[in-house]
Amino acid sequence: MPKIAPQNDRAIQTLIDALNEDLAREYQAIIAYVVYSNVLSGAQYMNIAGELRLHAAQELQHALIIADQIDYLGGMPTATPKPVRLSKKAEEMLRFDLDNETETIRNYRQRVHQAEAVGHYALAEQLRQIIAQEQEHQHDLATALGIDVPKVFSSGA
Repeated sequence: MPKIAPQNDRAIQTLIDALNEDLAREYQAIIAYVVYSNVLSGAQYMNIAGELRLHAAQELQHALIIADQIDYLGGMPTATPKPVRLSKKAEEMLRFDLDNETETIRNYRQRVHQAEAVGHYALAEQLRQIIAQEQEHQHDLATALGIDVPKVFSSGA
């Protein structure tokens, strides 16, 4: 039986590394949503504060899925979040979240292509489901800010 080609090993390691970056971003989102949902003040932000609590729970589910996939691929899930940006201004906090969601969607779309390129179609499908929730988060944040949802351009996915 022929051994798996070394370039496939490199592609899988690249995918693992990228998924660990995504996992660190999910941890960042969980922390941000927990903090922001508790410190947002003002009547205009009460509805979004409740949404942020829901987002935190969904981001935890995403983190569990990504960590499981990293382990399945033979990697070690990271335990370090990306830094969380803080502000005393509610609008800035929501913009930080919106920027993070937009980046997350862009990255997961790339990850779908990487997963399919190495034959991990189930992972690609799970990522698509995560993208759908991340797009809902993006929409909720843009609506709370009274702006259009940022466009995320990527090839496919």
